[in-house]
Amino acid sequence: MSRPILRFAPSPNGRLHLGHAFSALFTWRAAETLGGVALLRIEDIDRARCKPEFDAGIREDLTWLGLTWPEPVMRQSERFTAYRAAAAQLGDLLYPCSCSRTEVATRAIAADPDGAPLYDGHCRRHPPAAGAAVQWRLKMDEALLQAGVPTISALPVDGTELGTVAAVRAADPLRWGDAVLVRKDTPTSYHLSVVVDDAAQGVTHVTRGADLLAATDLHVLLQRLLRLPSPVYAHHALVRDEDQHKLSKTKGSPSLESPRDSGTSAADIRVALGF
Repeated sequence: MSRPILRFAPSPNGRLHLGHAFSALFTWRAAETLGGVALLRIEDIDRARCKPEFDAGIREDLTWLGLTWPEPVMRQSERFTAYRAAAAQLGDLLYPCSCSRTEVATRAIAADPDGAPLYDGHCRRHPPAAGAAVQWRLKMDEALLQAGVPTISALPVDGTELGTVAAVRAADPLRWGDAVLVRKDTPTSYHLSVVVDDAAQGVTHVTRGADLLAATDLHVLLQRLLRLPSPVYAHHALVRDEDQHKLSKTKGSPSLESPRDSGTSAADIRVALGF
């Protein structure tokens, strides 16, 4: 059997916080338990928000935690050609959409699993005018007819049992509607790039937070459409603040740099997070 491969894939759009630290430590522990290796991948397709200083900060924080990884590190900003090829492979399953977020929200009568307004398929009925800036959406109904309903293999999050498959369940990608796979400002999206990169790196086990549990349903569908292998998934609980909100860069959650600068040791952080 090939060696298990896992990955930790942060975006350099801010400093890491305790939630990222937990996810990283969880991934490296899982790799050790499985007798595999943990990779670092930088997900920097958002060139407007991703900064070199945050990229360097990721390495600094992970090194401080005592984690190591093989070089070179994959960066999504260097892989746009691969994402364009994947989108082209989907062919007529993608269609152009010029709708703004405001327009989508105005017409929506439901929400996707992230709580965002669910797209109503307007541009499938009314194609954008020539020359309009467009994103490309997946024809979800046709994709499911072509691929069928995919299944998800999942691992328990108990580190002592990471070597066994806990469950196989049917995915429900329909709840994402006609998801955006190619954005207006870049030739990919999170959903498309992550499945392409996992396959390119031979990732066998994906460990990530429970906030991405629903996204897995869409990812396994894309893997089937693109004829890519599906990893085994483990979604761990999230680190939350005193108000039980998940930690977030955009909401200004304290960075991992803060306790380090105040004298907290990496060992203290590991103990506090259960490692």
